[in-house]
Amino acid sequence: MDLRRVLQGTGDPLPIHERIAAAISDISSFPDLIEPIYQETAALSDDELDRLRFSLIRVQIYADVHRYENMELSQRMKYVAGVLEKMIFGSLMLEGGESASGGQE
Repeated sequence: MDLRRVLQGTGDPLPIHERIAAAISDISSFPDLIEPIYQETAALSDDELDRLRFSLIRVQIYADVHRYENMELSQRMKYVAGVLEKMIFGSLMLEGGESASGGQE
């Protein structure tokens, strides 16, 4: 699986894809990459932000489709993409199987 290709889709790659791929590949580096990734989004145009959001959505879909091939990788992909989407955009476009409240009131 070429994670950069999943992030890129059919368009041109964004430089931020490298950091996201690094975070997925080495989940222990993710806490150190959150702030640089977030700061990098401040310089993106509206079009680039749209492309980034769809990159994160593609990763989540890819992880769902291939979840039984490699459960650990699939979980890392969904976690990193979901955290980044919530942090950057404020919500998830794809909610998955969880309730909005997470079962807690």
